[in-house]
Amino acid sequence: QVQLVESGGELVHAGGSLRLSCAASGRPFSSYAMGWFRQAPGKEREFVATISWRNGYTVYADSVKGRFTISRDIAKNTGYLQMNSLAPEDTAVYSCAAGRSYRTLTSRDDYDYWGQGTQVTVSS
Repeated sequence: QVQLVESGGELVHAGGSLRLSCAASGRPFSSYAMGWFRQAPGKEREFVATISWRNGYTVYADSVKGRFTISRDIAKNTGYLQMNSLAPEDTAVYSCAAGRSYRTLTSRDDYDYWGQGTQVTVSS
């Protein structure tokens, strides 16, 4: 079992920045990929970014490329999502997830464990 706990979501003005954290516990994380997904009211959960814990390779959704950066701190077993140039359309509940793979994973069906989510609200 892997437990994931997100933090860092809050209300921010458009153009601002936030850093979300995802602390993982329960199992060695070296054979997992971590992903961030978001779900806005009335919309499907969508992929945001993913990172291979083993080699650090990353993949981003087109909508966040160049603005968001996913990273990991292996020693702390914690993943991060740095979000810059935030816009109102980024408003959503952001969740991190872990999937058993040495590669990056972009489909939510590939993930085995999910955090509870953290609310990000961007005001215009």
